[in-house]
Amino acid sequence: MIICCGEALVDMIAIGIDDDQKAFVPHSGGAIFNTAITLGRLGANVGLVSGVSEDMFGQQLVRDLNTSKVETSYLVRSDRPTTLAFVELKDGQASYSFFDENSAGRMVQFDDFSSIEEPVSAYYFGGISLASEPSGESYAALAAKMAENSVIMLDPNVRTTFIADEAKYRQRLETLFSVCDIVKISDEDLSWIYPGAETLNSAANQILNAGASIVVLTKGEEGSTAFYGDGKTVDIEIKKVTVADTVGAGDSFNGGLLAKLSELDLLSKSALKDIDEAPLKQAMEFASKVAAITVSRSGANPPWSHEL
Repeated sequence: MIICCGEALVDMIAIGIDDDQKAFVPHSGGAIFNTAITLGRLGANVGLVSGVSEDMFGQQLVRDLNTSKVETSYLVRSDRPTTLAFVELKDGQASYSFFDENSAGRMVQFDDFSSIEEPVSAYYFGGISLASEPSGESYAALAAKMAENSVIMLDPNVRTTFIADEAKYRQRLETLFSVCDIVKISDEDLSWIYPGAETLNSAANQILNAGASIVVLTKGEEGSTAFYGDGKTVDIEIKKVTVADTVGAGDSFNGGLLAKLSELDLLSKSALKDIDEAPLKQAMEFASKVAAITVSRSGANPPWSHEL
């Protein structure tokens, strides 16, 4: 099983009523939620670990997880509110305003994760859950605990407006890099994390040197590059599509990457450490195709396996 660990929230997406007014429509989302449903739709055995409310939005999240074949038995249910992210789209690019104080997702504790049963082939972390307390500390502790026997994948998916303590957040990411096997990171996030790096390549290699077996750098329209082994790289061109919006693009890329690596029987620490170019390229091309379908339609709506 692959377990995704982090936020499940509701995106309130604006739609125009007339020239002066907008309405907001609730869509299930969150970076970790999006990756989980991508994996479920692609046929992977996947579960979600997240704090989810019993309120009407939490019930919506659970329904949508079930619809996408995601195991929900590891959810931490509570009567705290659901995190809401109000989303504004401009030219297909999303900007967010989060309402997260005392939420079900934010307030999860490390002890809440005691129901997780091994064996688990891989754990996936990232998103805003790592930027707030106590969830950030809880998920970081879970990653450290599970790193000995399971693959750990991280996508920071940095939201700078959400970070209350930048120094603490940066230190948490550095600690996580040291236990990760796979790090997927966007060019924007990498530049923010290592502002003094001479190039993006040198910054990516800093993460590789911290202990990761593979660092995948996504660069928007310029495609993606994987850094692995002793100075090896693999470049993938982007799949050209008409973009509806970019919501969930990176999340579905992550799901596609994990799904293909699992299908190729490569989700183990030893296999990733010794991975060859051909299967890594195959996994990245598959992930790119999954993301291309997602951005071709509105919202975080990743494809099902039959659509590929």
